Amino acid sequence: MKLALTSTFRPLVPPKLSPFDQNLASSNMIFRPSVTLTPRMRETVIMMAQKKKPKIEGVSDELNSIASQNLDFAPARRRVRLAFSNVQQQLDHVLFKMASSGIRTDEWYEINSKGQEIFCKSWLPKPGVRIKGALCFCHGYGDTCTFFFEGIAKYIAASGYGVYAIDHPGFGLSEGLHGYVPSFDGIVNNALELYNIIKGRPEIVGLPRFVFGQSMGGAIALKALLKDPNEWDGIILVAPMCKIAEEMTPPVPLQKILILLSKVMPTAKLVPQKDLAELAFRELKKRKMADYNVICYSDQTRLKTAVELLNATRYIESQVDKVASPMLILHGAADKVTDPQVSKFLYERASSKDKTLKLYEGAYHSILEGEPDDRILEVLSDIISWLDSRCSMKN
Repeated sequence: MKLALTSTFRPLVPPKLSPFDQNLASSNMIFRPSVTLTPRMRETVIMMAQKKKPKIEGVSDELNSIASQNLDFAPARRRVRLAFSNVQQQLDHVLFKMASSGIRTDEWYEINSKGQEIFCKSWLPKPGVRIKGALCFCHGYGDTCTFFFEGIAKYIAASGYGVYAIDHPGFGLSEGLHGYVPSFDGIVNNALELYNIIKGRPEIVGLPRFVFGQSMGGAIALKALLKDPNEWDGIILVAPMCKIAEEMTPPVPLQKILILLSKVMPTAKLVPQKDLAELAFRELKKRKMADYNVICYSDQTRLKTAVELLNATRYIESQVDKVASPMLILHGAADKVTDPQVSKFLYERASSKDKTLKLYEGAYHSILEGEPDDRILEVLSDIISWLDSRCSMKN
């Protein structure tokens, strides 16, 4: 079911959790011990999770006030995105400056099998340009497909591809508690469900289809490929979250405590987190622009989310030898968020006969957003070249 963006949204009220979300105890966990928190412990946990949002430089007090509101639920995130849309397009970043003349865009909501409104967006070449193939994007943790990815998608679409993206449940403009992943498999299944609908669109029927994942989205893309390998003609991975770097992983004793707490307070924001922008963006100027991605999730990681991400990386690490599709892996050699050594491991262990690994010397995690302009354009060019060569084989 599709909803136009002109729909009147429901009032800002906490959504009812589906039976799937309520049944947290049935989710895959590393440990399953029981634990009880006293009221005083719960109060302490909540106080620890409180975090004041930093003020965004260069915008009015009114916009800062809008950005500082509670973004737990989708209606608030949609209002904030609308308020900042013009400001974002004026940022001095190569991704916002790329020529996009004639690129056709569309935004809509699909209702998934859990009854959630899932934000979808497409970018198509200008009229008259033959579409070579379709690229389905899975964004990273905390992110959305409506900020930096806009420029990435326009660049790829201008090269003759249909680009499609969704915001995962709980992220961006899609429904769900902000930053909450009750089940990693649930996110993967949602992506498969929505992209199966999108692959039926008339402009791309019969064309090569590729899944494209960045960071956590790389883990989603890999798991989607492993679940349904015959539905894709290849996979592109940018700094994939196949393993979380040691610098980003809590010590083992703390992990055990967090896992215990996740049983009784799954949505609590308690997992310590370093400044991701500082670790992910090499250029200071571009790092500051990340603050304008106002609907991203930047609070401490929710307990259940952290457990699901840890479990997902461990599962994928054990399954990489089953990846047999054509594969392009792109990773910054100085990445401190996701480990580039694991991309090497993925490249070496994957059973695919058509696989390419590119490591960019000195580059950080966000190789498509936070590097110097020439490096960003180099990575985009590498993606287009790889797609062109695979699509020419199909045509």
